[in-house]
Amino acid sequence: MKVIVIIPAAGLGTRMAPAGKGAPSKQFFEIQGTSIVIHTLRAFARNRRISQIVVALRKNEMERFRTLLQKEKLADKVEIVEGGEHRQESVANALAQLKAAPEEIVLVHDAVRPFVDDEIIANVIHEVERHGAAIAGLPAVDTIKQVERAAEGAIITSTIPRERIVQAQTPQGFRYELIKRAFDSAAADGFTGTDEASLVERLGESVWVVMGSPRNIKITAPSDMDLAEYLMGKRTTDSH
Repeated sequence: MKVIVIIPAAGLGTRMAPAGKGAPSKQFFEIQGTSIVIHTLRAFARNRRISQIVVALRKNEMERFRTLLQKEKLADKVEIVEGGEHRQESVANALAQLKAAPEEIVLVHDAVRPFVDDEIIANVIHEVERHGAAIAGLPAVDTIKQVERAAEGAIITSTIPRERIVQAQTPQGFRYELIKRAFDSAAADGFTGTDEASLVERLGESVWVVMGSPRNIKITAPSDMDLAEYLMGKRTTDSH
């Protein structure tokens, strides 16, 4: 069974640094001298279940990325497509390039989530094989409040039971036929979702959740870099 990974990496990441001309996108920030997106790619490139990797990038970053791939000896394993202004458009562009059978599996993973491990990848794939759609997620630890925004802040309107809340992670996995149908439907209706699962949910299809990991962090703000450096250092130490 072919498993294809799509990594949308066309975002600017304005929370990480000023989006000035020439400023690197967050996925090109470095952890221990290597770009975050390369750390992420390594996790999938070494996984035996993965048949194909497609990365969606901004046009002006493609050449630089090709150089990184050659340096990493990943050029023959990774395909590049032009991304869009939004994540959904980037994934749609990648899907349009795929030659996949309806039952084959597509995983979508954040470029800035470099600590995904083989266990999470395997569990998502297994659940997609069983049910057609699955994501990695973590049970909520904190009490979750629903609020109404006000001019001076926010007012609590209700407390949501924690047992009904999951913090979504990636990878998010789907049968090719299902994710393609979900994206085509969203495009036809002009609908923009928050993640791939939301587009599938919109069709009335069930999306299952497998256990993610507290280590599977998404690097979105400067404060995340300190934790990322620590986790990468710990991974290096543990592997020796």
